[in-house]
Amino acid sequence: MRKVSIAIGEFEIHAELRNTPTADEIFKHLPFSSSAQTWGDEIYFITPAKNIALEKDAKDVVELGELAFWVEGACIAIGFGPTPISKGDEIRLAAKTNIWAITSDDLTILKSIQSGQSIVVTAIEN
Repeated sequence: MRKVSIAIGEFEIHAELRNTPTADEIFKHLPFSSSAQTWGDEIYFITPAKNIALEKDAKDVVELGELAFWVEGACIAIGFGPTPISKGDEIRLAAKTNIWAITSDDLTILKSIQSGQSIVVTAIEN
């Protein structure tokens, strides 16, 4: 089972990768660094993974704990609450995304993250 660590500011999130082409492509590029961007209760950041197609089960409304990949922006998106286009309390991303990993970590800690903060994504050795 493949896992990643996403270090953002003083926080660290651990996630388990799904068995998908998106997860495979992201994993090939580890480790990498990026900078956080925020949009409502969502953090997103650019990745070096570029040649990823939208998967058949892509979705724009995600569940808390699902890590998404925004194909058009080559970005990982981590939603943890409403965004500017959400209806009610749903986590609605800007476009359909591929779900590539899942975490049970408390993502609400990300509320304090500011745009521009450093992000480092690494593989966790089993």
